Amino acid sequence: MKPITVNEIASATGGELVASTAVNGEALVSSVSTDTRELSEGSLFIALRGENFDGNAFALKAAEAGAACLVLDELPEAVAELGVPVVLVQDTLLALQRLAKWYRQQLNIRVIGITGSNGKTSTKDFTASVIAQKFKVNATKGNLNNHIGLPLSVLSTEESDEVCVWEMGMSHAGEIAPLCDIAAPDIGIITNIGTAHIEFLKTREGIAEEKSALARALPERGTLIVPASCDFVDYLIKRTRAKVIVAGNCRGAVRAEDMRITDAGSAFKLCIDNQDEIAVELSVSGKHMVNNALLAAAAGYALGMNSAEIAAGLSAAQLTGGRLQKFVSHGVTVFDDTYNANPDSVIAAIDTLAELPVHNGARRLVVLGKMAELGPHSDAEHRRVGKIAAEKNLTVVSVGVDAREIYQGASECSDDAHQFDDADSAATWIKNFCKEGDSALFKGSRMAGMENVMHLAFPQN
Repeated sequence: MKPITVNEIASATGGELVASTAVNGEALVSSVSTDTRELSEGSLFIALRGENFDGNAFALKAAEAGAACLVLDELPEAVAELGVPVVLVQDTLLALQRLAKWYRQQLNIRVIGITGSNGKTSTKDFTASVIAQKFKVNATKGNLNNHIGLPLSVLSTEESDEVCVWEMGMSHAGEIAPLCDIAAPDIGIITNIGTAHIEFLKTREGIAEEKSALARALPERGTLIVPASCDFVDYLIKRTRAKVIVAGNCRGAVRAEDMRITDAGSAFKLCIDNQDEIAVELSVSGKHMVNNALLAAAAGYALGMNSAEIAAGLSAAQLTGGRLQKFVSHGVTVFDDTYNANPDSVIAAIDTLAELPVHNGARRLVVLGKMAELGPHSDAEHRRVGKIAAEKNLTVVSVGVDAREIYQGASECSDDAHQFDDADSAATWIKNFCKEGDSALFKGSRMAGMENVMHLAFPQN
C-alpha cells in the first residue's frame, strides 16, 4: 500500500491516538493486517472481533511481530509496554472500513466492481488478465470480497496501480451498498441474477434489488456491464445513470460468435462493435465461462482497449482454484468445480460436461454434493439438478446425506444414478467405475467438501 502516517490512520478512523512510549504520529505504515500470523514489519494491525476470537488479545503479539501501529477497541492494562502507537476506536471493523474508504479517496485509480449470483471470481480473473495487458492491476485475492475482505483489498492497492478489479460478495440484504461506498467503482459488472442466497433474500427479485446496488452506485460517467442472457437486464439498466454495455453469446455490443467446446477448453470469435473480430481460445470449458469472459472483454472495451489486447488477456487468463479447472488422472479427465455451488452454477457445470466431445464410448460422470442457503427451496432444487443431469445422459453420483434429493431427482428418469452418504465410499466406487477416456466433474457447496471426494478418487502427484 501507499505509506500512510499514524496521524492519518487516527483521523480516517475517527479514533484517538493513545500515548505510549515514544509515540510518533508521523510514523509510517506500509501494509494492513488483521492476523498476527501474516503480519509483516511496519504493518498496521487492526484487532477485529469474531464469534470465537478477540483481536485485542493479540495486541502484544502484534507489537512483538513488528507492527508499526495498532487499532484497538479495548486497551490492555499495560498499553505503554506495547512500545508502538495505539489508535483507540469504538468499533475496529468500522475503523477498517472507514480507513479503506479514506484510502480509496487518496488514489488515482479506476475501479471495476464485480457482483452477481455466479461467476464473480472467474469474471474477476478474466477481467484482471485482460486489463493487465495495458494497465497495472490490483485484483481481489482469494475470497476477500465481503465487509472485511473488500476493505483489505482496497488497502492492498499500491500507488503505482492504475486499475483495481474487486469482487463484491453478499449473503444478506443491505451488504452490497456499503461495499460500493468504500470502493467507489467506476465500472460495474453484474454477472447474473440467480438463486444463490435465496434462503435469505426470499426471491430472485430480492436478489436483483440487492445486486442492483452496484448499478445505482456508479457515477454518470461510469459504465455498467450486464449479460445479454440475464432476464433482469432491463431491471438493472433502469437502476443506473451510467452508460450500459450489454455482452453475450451472439448478442450485445460485445459478443461471441461461432462458440464451441474443444478438448482444450472453449473457442469463439470475439466481436466488438466497430472493431475487427478476433479468435479467442479459453483454457476452460463452458458457455457460462465464455459469458464471464465476454463481461471481462466489455470491461477492457470500456477502458479503451482494442480487440487484440482483450483477446490476448482472455487467452492468457488463469482461473482461481476450484473453478472448472481440469486435470488428468489415470487417463480420466477431471473437472474441479468444487469451490462452491448453487442451482444455476450446477446446471451450468452440467451443461458444460454434457457438451464435451465424447470419444470411443467414454462416459461422463457428475459428482454432486449439497447446495447451501436454499431454505425452503432446498429439496426441490436438489431434485431439479439431479433430474437435469440425468436427462443429459450423465452418470449422476450424489454424495452426503443432505444430497440425497439429487439422487431422487436423477433416478426418476435414469437407472444410472448413485447415492453415497460419505466421501470414502463414493470415492471407492468412482475409482472402480471410471476408466481411461472418461470425464468426471465434481461440484458442491463449500460445506459439502467435494474436493475431498475428488482427491480421494483421483489423487494428484
